[in-house]
This record gives sequence, C-alpha cells and structure tokens, in this order.
Amino acid sequence: MRLFELVAMALKTVTANPMRTMLTMLGVIIGVSSVVTLVSIGRGTSEEIAKQYENLGTNLLVVNVTGTGRATQLDYDELMRFETLPEFDTIAPTMVKANANVKYDRKQEKFQLIGTNDRYQAIMKAKLAEGRFLSHTDHDFRNNVAVLGSEVARTLFGYLDPTGEDINIDGVVFTVIGTLQSKGSNISGSSIDSAILVPLEAARRQFKLGQIRTTYIEAPTREDIYRAQETMRQYLTFTFKSDEGFKLINQDELLKAGMAATNTLTNQLVSVACISLLVGGIGIMNIMLVTVSERTREIGIRKSIGAKRINILLQFLVESTVISGLGGLIGLTVGIAISLLLPYFNPQQATRISLDISFYAFMFSVLVGVIFGLYPADKASKLRPIDALRFD
Repeated sequence: MRLFELVAMALKTVTANPMRTMLTMLGVIIGVSSVVTLVSIGRGTSEEIAKQYENLGTNLLVVNVTGTGRATQLDYDELMRFETLPEFDTIAPTMVKANANVKYDRKQEKFQLIGTNDRYQAIMKAKLAEGRFLSHTDHDFRNNVAVLGSEVARTLFGYLDPTGEDINIDGVVFTVIGTLQSKGSNISGSSIDSAILVPLEAARRQFKLGQIRTTYIEAPTREDIYRAQETMRQYLTFTFKSDEGFKLINQDELLKAGMAATNTLTNQLVSVACISLLVGGIGIMNIMLVTVSERTREIGIRKSIGAKRINILLQFLVESTVISGLGGLIGLTVGIAISLLLPYFNPQQATRISLDISFYAFMFSVLVGVIFGLYPADKASKLRPIDALRFD
C-alpha cells in the first residue's frame, strides 16, 4: 500500500473514536505546548535581560569602593587621567546622596542626588528632553546647576519646562539647566528617572559628600573592557595597598552570567516538559495495544487474503505516528497561542517564539509515535492468520 493510502486509512480510524483519540494525544499535546511555551518565555526573558544591559552597554565597567577612611579614597583627577589609555574611553566618577530634600514652590519631595561630570550622560545612554546636560565648565567652576530625571521633573513641574527655574536642595539653591527623557529601570532596579544630577565638585562642596564611591568606565570595545578591568584592579590594589576595599563589576560578565542562568533554567524546564511527551508515548502504545486486540479478526482477514507482514506493520505504525503527529500539531498551536497571548495578560513577561525549537518539538512528537508504536505494530504483524480468525 502507498503511504498516502496508509495515512488516509489511519485518519479514518482515529477519527472514528474522537474522544479516545483526544485522550490518547493529551500527553503529547501537553508536552509539545509546554516545550514551545517555556522556550518562548526563556528566550523572551533572555532578550529583556540583554536589552537592560545594553541600555548601559556591555563594554561598561563599574568600580565600587567598599572600604572607608583615607586609605580607600579615590582622586578625581587621577581617575580622569585613565582616559588617555587606549583601553579606556569615558570615565564618570560619582558621589551619591540617597535622600535629598528637594523643594520647589510649595512642593517638597525626596530624590536621589548624583554628583558627576559631563561624561555621565554618554555612559548612561541618557537623552535630553529639554535644555542641556552638565558641562566641563560646570564642574570646574562648581556651578550650582542641576539636570532633572523625568520623574523628578514631572513631580515638581508637571508638564511644564523647568529649564531656568530654581529649586532648593537641602537648603542650597540650584538652577535647572535641563531634563532627561524617561529611561526606565536598569538590571539592578535603579533608575536615573528619579535622580537629580549636579556637578561633582558642587555636590562635594555643598553637601559634604566625602569621597567618590562609584565610578563608571566605558571601554572603546567589548574586548577592551577586560583590559580596562585588569588595569583598574592593579591601580586600586596599589592605591589601597590591598586587593580588598573595592569591587569591579563587568557588565559583559554579568550579561553572560545572566544569559547562562536563564538558558540553564529554560533547559531544565524543557527537560521536565519532555517527560510529558514520553508519558504521552506510553499512552499511545497502550491504546495501540488495545487497538490491535480489538482488530485481531480484521488482521486475520487481511492476512488471509494476501496482506504481508510489512503491510500490517506499516498500517499500525502509521496509525500511531498520525496520532502523535496530530497531537504535536495541536500542542504546537496551543503553545504558540499561549506565547502570543501571555504578554497581553502579563505585560512584564516578554516572549519570543522559537521556530526551530517548535519544529524540533513537533518532530520529537512524531518520533515518539514511531518508537512507541513499533511494538504494537510488530505484535500485530506477527499474528498468525488462523489464530487471528479464531479470536473472539
């Protein structure tokens, strides 16, 4: 018999009892839909992680000073000299005041204050909404000027342009010279949207912030960041006379670690979902054994009129493959539908449908039908015509 005829016969058989067929396919449907959904969630999450890191750039190095006292203080001018080295592109030291009391007119709120230089905007990939950013002159002359994050500007000024207005920060008057566009949170959950940026030297003088705690360093390329990291490690170890008192955070390493963790978790979940496919295969084999038993006389009649063993084998093997294949198609449809609809019900969860994994999941479901249908088909093909015809 031709393959087309075998498939047509199998479809006619499986549709004759739709409820039993659907229950048989259930394990395969759950398995395939779970694989497709979990992989799409995993890849969507990986892309979101990558986007958040790329907002700062993967060629970014963050130096955090954890020690206290003069032995762990960093000098601004010394840090800026590193820009002359080829593995360094841009450097932005910062001083932070966590809860600065900000007043404008009758409004009073607390916001984060960041003292930094003119490089900070480029490193943070921040875009101006109005006015200008801090300049080198503002830093040198310790000008009392401020750039507002989008949330700060909206809270204090609504939808008005605050450029040129004066605000009071912990009793010191600063003139607003610009506002930033909304950027959202980065991978650590922090955001410059709710921050006020002022020149570093003005922050040091007006608020007695002490020492530089965090320095952002951007390398020319992704490869240079590792050279810059090693250079800074040697410098800090020499300056602090110890390899303690500081932490170096390489964004590229964090990205790789985050992606690896997400991929590992996704693979583990997919492995669990594949168990459903194996369970579905066992269900198919069980039903096919029942089918062989129910159709023993039919097998006997076909063999008595000349059907060969290979014909019987292929008939039942194609039937089990069709059942698993239909289950795979339904599971594929369900998985894709869930992946497409999930972001609408949970906007924070991104998904990305993987066509290659979807194809592999479907082919695996077909393979399950072949493997688990082989034993029942072989058993049917080995029946002796005389025994099959006498079966009651």
